[in-house]
Amino acid sequence: MEAEKGRAVTAGEREAWMDLAVNMAKEALESGEVPVGCLMVYNNEIIGKGKNEVNETKNATRHAEMVAIDQVMDWCRQHKKEPKEVFVNTVLYVTVEPCIMCAAALRMMKIPLVVYGCQNERFGGCGSVLNISSATLTDTGEPFQCIAGYRSEEAVEMLKTFYRQENPNGTGCRLTFKSTWHSKSAGIRLCGVKLAFGVVHFLLFQTLLPGVIAPWNKYSTHERGRQRETILKRELAACSLAAAEMGDVQTN
Repeated sequence: MEAEKGRAVTAGEREAWMDLAVNMAKEALESGEVPVGCLMVYNNEIIGKGKNEVNETKNATRHAEMVAIDQVMDWCRQHKKEPKEVFVNTVLYVTVEPCIMCAAALRMMKIPLVVYGCQNERFGGCGSVLNISSATLTDTGEPFQCIAGYRSEEAVEMLKTFYRQENPNGTGCRLTFKSTWHSKSAGIRLCGVKLAFGVVHFLLFQTLLPGVIAPWNKYSTHERGRQRETILKRELAACSLAAAEMGDVQTN
């Protein structure tokens, strides 16, 4: 049994929930999406689930985890629950290590435990590229525990199958947004997009890239690392305002 902050996940629970996440990843693959599937489980109930919808929506932020977060927000509204109280008692099961954007969103939503299959060596935010789950990033949401490796080989094979195929939507990065801004659920989705873009802008353009471009060359490696960490703390704190907006939309 794995435990964190009083939470416990048995091998049987992990197997059952990850089986469903793998099935969602298979659905994504069949629909021409990157095969990632996830579930958010609260009190032994699935309150959010998602698979990649990037190609379908032409929206690069619609990763499985972001879709699931939106569903949890809708569930909280329907059941008159405070999102912050629900997220801190929710476990995420996902077939692939969350990317940097999604890991930052999970941290800001204060999800305590993430169970994932294979590593994401290109974009992973739970240690493969950056360790957004780390306890060393203070004042930026809450660190979370990761349990990796279950059904990892199957997750890798699905990814290989996808990338062997030609992705008809893979050459463009144009984003589109639906115009149903009048509804609360659309407002929640908009806040989710703002959160995602804030995280991506900061992490990619202020944390990763500055370490290899000229303005940072005057600093030693140690100094660059300290400055990146300072920026990370400041900018993730700013991005958390978007997470707070998600709660405001839900309660208003």
